Amino acid sequence: MKSQGMTKHGLGVAGLLVSCLFAGSALAADPPAVQGDAQAGAQKVSMCIGCHGIPEYKAAYPELYHVPMIAGQNAAYIVAALKEYASGARAFPTMDAIAKSLSEQDMADVAAYYSNLK
Repeated sequence: MKSQGMTKHGLGVAGLLVSCLFAGSALAADPPAVQGDAQAGAQKVSMCIGCHGIPEYKAAYPELYHVPMIAGQNAAYIVAALKEYASGARAFPTMDAIAKSLSEQDMADVAAYYSNLK
């Protein structure tokens, strides 16, 4: 006698649903992230040094502002922050403009460069 909810192969309805969900998520997975190149990033950070390269991490435009330390920061965090500035999810005039000018590869390279600094 089969218990209710069991298929002929012994999977319950819940088990079947979970199997389908995992199979579907494997098909809909995001493509691999762009790999950052720290050496390429070193050539792309001239726009960052003006604020993030100042001792004490302070900038005077548009007002006295404490600039976050990014040297040694996790690369994934840096990429996520740049994407948020580019999309408008985060807002700061200078960062908005810079992030919008960067390609996904540029973001990964800059992040690789800064994550390797101590």
